[in-house]
Amino acid sequence: MSSDSLTGLHVLITRPTEQQQALRESIESHSGKVLSLPLIEIQALQQGDAIQAITEQIQQLGHYQILIFVSSNAAKFAGRLIADSWPQFPPGLSTIAVGPATAKTLSLLLDVDIIQPGDGATSEDLLKLSLLDDVGGKKIAIVRAQGGRELLAETLRARGAQVDYLEAYRRTPVDYDASEFCQRLKTAGVNVLSVTSSESLHRLQTMLADNKEQMSLLPLLVPSERIALQAREIGFAKVVNANGADPENFLRALELLASSN
Repeated sequence: MSSDSLTGLHVLITRPTEQQQALRESIESHSGKVLSLPLIEIQALQQGDAIQAITEQIQQLGHYQILIFVSSNAAKFAGRLIADSWPQFPPGLSTIAVGPATAKTLSLLLDVDIIQPGDGATSEDLLKLSLLDDVGGKKIAIVRAQGGRELLAETLRARGAQVDYLEAYRRTPVDYDASEFCQRLKTAGVNVLSVTSSESLHRLQTMLADNKEQMSLLPLLVPSERIALQAREIGFAKVVNANGADPENFLRALELLASSN
């Protein structure tokens, strides 16, 4: 990778503020430019009953056989609570991370072996793990935000597992005036859009509003084929699947995009 491999690209980053630094630095170190307009922000739980619920669930982790973290934020928020509650990790509890960023966060917080898919970082990739094939009668805890996709839990329940959610944080939308949002993109000369979730994709669609027909002609970088399909269905013309939301995969996809231009 040359230091000027992203020359000419000006990328809109919409991921939460605290998750942008590595990607921003990667893009800028390869002579690309960045406009940061987060569409979703990550926040700690604020309601007392929600905090009490996950605290009590973590105290019962010894009753589970499998613990699954579906995002790096799940690892960050719940990992600290688990470390405080369990100085010695519960024996016999297998720990799964959805991808490398989640695994890295867990390795910093917990002294435990971490299992992750060999390829991909989605619920579909998790479900291909051999550990999750024969789960009849097993108790599985999925650590996530409040709300979210149901595919993982539904599939594991269909395979015979008892599945509980440990909801460790919340996602809140960031509001912009749509016309001002689009004007900032045009003023900055943004020529690549990016999202990292279905939620941020649909927020972007809303923000583009009357400018969507024009803006949807720009390349849109997404982390998975599932989100790529959703983007195409709502009218984005040039969707690029980075095969992961981590900075390394995004940078690789951007370099391919830059070279094709």
